[in-house]
Amino acid sequence: MKFLKIISILFLLQGCSSNYEWGWYILSPDNIDGLTNLKFLISGITTTIYISIVSIILAMIIGLIVALPSLSNNKFLSYFNITYVEIVRAIPLLVLILWIYYGLPIMIGVSFSPFVSGIIALTISESAFQAEIFRAGINSISKGQHEVSESLGMDFWRKMRLVILPQAIKVVLPAMGNQFVYVLKMSSLVSIIGIGDLTRKANELVTTTYRPLEIYTFLILEYLVLILVVSYFVRKLENKLKYK
Repeated sequence: MKFLKIISILFLLQGCSSNYEWGWYILSPDNIDGLTNLKFLISGITTTIYISIVSIILAMIIGLIVALPSLSNNKFLSYFNITYVEIVRAIPLLVLILWIYYGLPIMIGVSFSPFVSGIIALTISESAFQAEIFRAGINSISKGQHEVSESLGMDFWRKMRLVILPQAIKVVLPAMGNQFVYVLKMSSLVSIIGIGDLTRKANELVTTTYRPLEIYTFLILEYLVLILVVSYFVRKLENKLKYK
């Protein structure tokens, strides 16, 4: 019912411009073609969510691995962290996607499917931001926590796993939630290599209906609803952890 209400609002927009004739009939659930187009557009949501979730999980793992050397007194390890973060953050995501998909097969003879290429690019790009988030979160934990853990005989890894990281994750959760929203939006770029996400579905429908304004307006609403839902659950989880 809520979805039908959104469609009704879209129809009302038809009268908002005197210079353009809106053609919301192409997305109207009242006719077969419109319903088919709606289902086609919405079908990309599973791909968008799946590629975003996989990418953010992998990026968090890599980000944590990259962040830990920055805590060391070893200059080489610290430089590794700085170099990785600065280089990865300097590469535009779109360029990285194209390079992995088209460049790797030429350079080293290794090729990936569009789906895997998209996940690799998103993961690498996001891992640099996750590394900085983890580094800031770990550094926010008081020095006393480290000293108490070490006085109990804990080694570095056990201290991180049992004492420091559980506290740091609570601190960085809002930032991680924001980054997941960012990945959801940036995942639209993988459509350029043929992945059937929300944006790709919209582009394909535009070429057959010749109604870009209506379709891209609907695409905006799809991302808006998706991101609002994700933001709601992130805040809910944040509040839950806050009172634990």
